[in-house]
Amino acid sequence: MRLFFSIVYIAAVGVLAHFIGEALPRRWFHPERAPYAPRVFERDGRLYRALRVQAWKDKLPDMSKISSRMVGKRVSLTGSAEEARRVAVETCVAEVVHLALIPLAIPVYLICPTGLGLAVAIVYGLSNLPFIIIQRYNRPTLVTLAERLKQREERIKHAHTDTIGQHR
Repeated sequence: MRLFFSIVYIAAVGVLAHFIGEALPRRWFHPERAPYAPRVFERDGRLYRALRVQAWKDKLPDMSKISSRMVGKRVSLTGSAEEARRVAVETCVAEVVHLALIPLAIPVYLICPTGLGLAVAIVYGLSNLPFIIIQRYNRPTLVTLAERLKQREERIKHAHTDTIGQHR
């Protein structure tokens, strides 16, 4: 019965974490600043290439594919800088939510203080790591894309307002 309550706890925490993540003000998140900016140990993405993130990241569940209210995780090269930045911000939110879920695995063992309860708590806590890795893998690309799209938008904007060299 305690294991059942542990599973109910996991489900409730997961649902609650999703709604809290959706409610967090996006102005709190800056993908180009710490703690979201790339870190030295990530070695300019080499860590994630060594983990072969590209090969498995799309095989994990993605809440944005389930909930139409969430910002989609796909960005087009023909999209806007704002769209790419919005997705980069969403990776920050997702990282925070999954980081918060790791210590929230501890009560699973407190509810079911058995070997099985400990195993479930460890698996639940560790199951959040791949999602954090995916966010950290995707974010630098999204930030770079947003910067390049913004530069392109500026060039296009200025090309239409440039009066130098125009014939009268």
